[in-house]
Amino acid sequence: MAKCKQCKIEIIDHVSVCPLCGSVLEDVEEGENTYPNIRFKDRKILLFLRIFLFVAILSEILLIYLNAKYFKGIYWSAISGGAMAYAYFTMRFAVLHNAGYRTKLILQVISSILLVVLIDWSIGFTGWSLNYVLPAGILVMDLVIIILMIVNSRNWQSYMLFQIFMILWSFVPLIFYHFHLVTKPDFSIIALIGSACLFLGTFIIGGRRASTELKRRFHVR
Repeated sequence: MAKCKQCKIEIIDHVSVCPLCGSVLEDVEEGENTYPNIRFKDRKILLFLRIFLFVAILSEILLIYLNAKYFKGIYWSAISGGAMAYAYFTMRFAVLHNAGYRTKLILQVISSILLVVLIDWSIGFTGWSLNYVLPAGILVMDLVIIILMIVNSRNWQSYMLFQIFMILWSFVPLIFYHFHLVTKPDFSIIALIGSACLFLGTFIIGGRRASTELKRRFHVR
């Protein structure tokens, strides 16, 4: 343990300078005003995640073996593997990663849709995941963007880039329709129209702030 004369605190991290002011530390045995070891909690979570990953891999190997030996035609072990991968991704990325909450939210929705598609494929792929769940996820994200814009009304223009992303994402089910993976495109068209209207409405109502944000994002003078 070390002590900083300038800040009058004691630090339990193994460092030679104060993380607050940069002064050289003096060694002490114990004290009351302790600077917390902020990385200790993350290390405990990472250890738990490594244990979870190890157990998940062993469990999935066993489940794949049981699925192949005793059950034919339904790949339920893929569902269990996808669910464990989704849980690991959620804990690793959504909790520990330093990305912004908007990026975490979008990736969380995308991973949820992929899990549902995997479930559809595992039980025979009737197409309900691409026909309905995928466009529904797009509409849910549009609604979430609207709510975030209302809550963060002072910085609403920062969500325009995500609106553009949702428009591009809305073309994915229509591309699947071209390859006959989507058989009922009506819901997908509604999702595309909804995303486009959200962006158009933001651009028109936002006026100069909206156009300035787009110019800044795409480096247009």
